[in-house]
Amino acid sequence: MAISDVKEYAHLTEADVEALGAEFDAIRREIESSRGEKDARYIRNVIRLQRALEISGRTVLFASFLPPAWLAGVALLSTAKIIENMEIGHNVMHGQWDWMNDPEIHSSSWEWDNTGPAKHWKQTHNYLHHKYTNVLGMDDDIGYGLLRVTRDQRWKPFNIGNPVYNLLLQLFFEYGVAIQHLELGKLAAGRYKEGTPERAEFERKRSEVLTKIGKQIGKDYLLFPLLTGPAFVTTLTANIAANMVRNVWTNAVIFCGHFPDGAEKFTKADIDGETQGQWYLRQMLGSANISGGPVMHFMSGNLSHQIEHHLFPDLPSNRYADIAVKVRALAEKYDLPYTTGSLPVQYFKSWRTILKLALPNKYLRHTADDAPETASERKFGGDTAPRFDPITGKRRGLRTALAEGRRRFARRAQSDSPASEPPLPRVSA
Repeated sequence: MAISDVKEYAHLTEADVEALGAEFDAIRREIESSRGEKDARYIRNVIRLQRALEISGRTVLFASFLPPAWLAGVALLSTAKIIENMEIGHNVMHGQWDWMNDPEIHSSSWEWDNTGPAKHWKQTHNYLHHKYTNVLGMDDDIGYGLLRVTRDQRWKPFNIGNPVYNLLLQLFFEYGVAIQHLELGKLAAGRYKEGTPERAEFERKRSEVLTKIGKQIGKDYLLFPLLTGPAFVTTLTANIAANMVRNVWTNAVIFCGHFPDGAEKFTKADIDGETQGQWYLRQMLGSANISGGPVMHFMSGNLSHQIEHHLFPDLPSNRYADIAVKVRALAEKYDLPYTTGSLPVQYFKSWRTILKLALPNKYLRHTADDAPETASERKFGGDTAPRFDPITGKRRGLRTALAEGRRRFARRAQSDSPASEPPLPRVSA
């Protein structure tokens, strides 16, 4: 099932893990010491661009009763919302720009254009998700309490709806983010008893969520449409469309970083006494990147560099491309997988997992320890000691072991297929 010993799964010794951690620490120190005016200029220019796009979109929508203006307004406003949520809001609230000591873009004061209150998101995301990344029972982002995305989650009849739930979550993702902090599952289980501190805390958080949702709905679906006068209805539909485009895009990028093959899951045993080096290693193994060019990286909020983001969530996002070069070199040095792929490929793998796991395990092809979406050190049968090629001296570790396992599985599948069987003798009429 999920990985219970990250060191063993990674084919590393304790000394290897700590050495790897020291190299990641060195990368952090290098970036922190080199932050400066170029980085500050970058984020300020991004904010100017985002605001210009939003103002342009809002202005064009005054003529939204004309189809070309409606399309242009949706495109401009969608782009502005994506940039605000991903490259600005998400990264500012991670504290990536706190070193500038600018109150306008400080993690303690930023409130994003989203229905989820910033302080709630910083608790569920910055703390719980990034500290306990992909740890079952600790990280609520594993399926968002709604989707079955690993065989470690016991199948229930409810999971048959996996594809429908995911489609709805995509379209209304900002509302999923908004209610995540409320932990409605605990409410359904009757754990918020009337008159208890837990109930009072839940009601306080619920009030904050409803207030933020009300502000967002009032802004996008009442105030701005009213400002356009006779174009109220078309502006309203344009705003709805822009929010949905932003929701679907955000959901796709996030899912591509967490649910494709190679983004591993872990057990609680993994984090008992976890060192900094082990934490780094878990982040690297539990994340997946999206390949692409500068536009892809920018529009994803640089979360296309999800591995680098999980390793260094509070370092400036514009540095992730440079950091990625160093992380790839370490993956090569320690023979560790560096999971990456194009957006269509990663998105397909995420959806494939969601569709497959709508079914009980007995209908699935792979074993629980060897499925593409679930990995375990048990798949290696205890043979997890690092080795070195006697000729080249190159390490042969996890990446090599995984590649050899895939080749064995492919050969076994081929030998089991009807096409590989000898043809039946022909019988004359």
